[in-house]
Amino acid sequence: MGKDRIPFPKTVFEFARWFPDDKACIDYLYQSRWPESFVCPKCGSTEDPYMLDKYKRIECSSCGHQTSVTAGTVLHRTRMPLTMWFEAAYHVGTYTPGISALQLQKHLGTSYETAFNMLHKLRAAMVRPERDRIHGKIEMDETFVGSPKPGKRGRGAEGKTIVLGAIEVLPAREKRTRSGRLRMRVVPDAKGETIVAFAKESVEPGSLILSDDLSSYDILAKHGYCHRVVASGSLDRIHMSFGNFKTWILGTHHGVSSKHMQAYVNEFVFRHNRRSTPMAAFQTILGLAAHIEGPTYEGLYAVGDEGGWVHPSA
Repeated sequence: MGKDRIPFPKTVFEFARWFPDDKACIDYLYQSRWPESFVCPKCGSTEDPYMLDKYKRIECSSCGHQTSVTAGTVLHRTRMPLTMWFEAAYHVGTYTPGISALQLQKHLGTSYETAFNMLHKLRAAMVRPERDRIHGKIEMDETFVGSPKPGKRGRGAEGKTIVLGAIEVLPAREKRTRSGRLRMRVVPDAKGETIVAFAKESVEPGSLILSDDLSSYDILAKHGYCHRVVASGSLDRIHMSFGNFKTWILGTHHGVSSKHMQAYVNEFVFRHNRRSTPMAAFQTILGLAAHIEGPTYEGLYAVGDEGGWVHPSA
């Protein structure tokens, strides 16, 4: 198959037929990680390896190094059947509204804690460490996410999570404007240094960044960006993304805690950037998993404390 993406199931019927047991899942992961031929991670040999099915391991025939199709992934050392992981990944990757931990618990027949941890492991795999920065014409803004509370509204509202967002503005086609790639991050404030840090991580220097008249954005011009202030109502693409994110949070997950907000931001960005190829997201999640090991349940509940899991940024 060369370097082409290996096939993926397009319907639930194909999924059930392709992955009836763990052996089928292992074979698929092997093909995903080494589509042309096995490459030993230690010595680089491409000789046919020994397959140690009993231990789900692969031994290099040249140096004897043993590895696994799940090594370095969110599936590594799992005690759960791979069929359950594949089922969860398929729901996350192909269902338009996604799936909540409560829904996954009922679907797989696991505990809520197990379903919760599985989803967060898969969300960790949605962030590609070497992802490109967006570029061109960009809309940037911030929003406040959280349940309605009494007191000050808008900027400066207390008790809510601040999310910064940036989205590409693509050329108009057929009298319509299109949104390109999206980047979002949970931040502690909307100060200039915070905005610059987000821009440097997410947007190519030289890009034109459109923002409202919040003075914190003025600093962008000093860091290699072309900055233009526009009316807040003109930032319709990023505002629509924020609105869709809040609707998704409430509709699918019925609200989330601030300490895990970045994980849900990551999933939303992942879905947005792959909205044209939703079926391929299933394989993408499994492929990206090779870059990071996900959190433990204990680590998730220790977020913010020493030794706790820190969700990567989308």
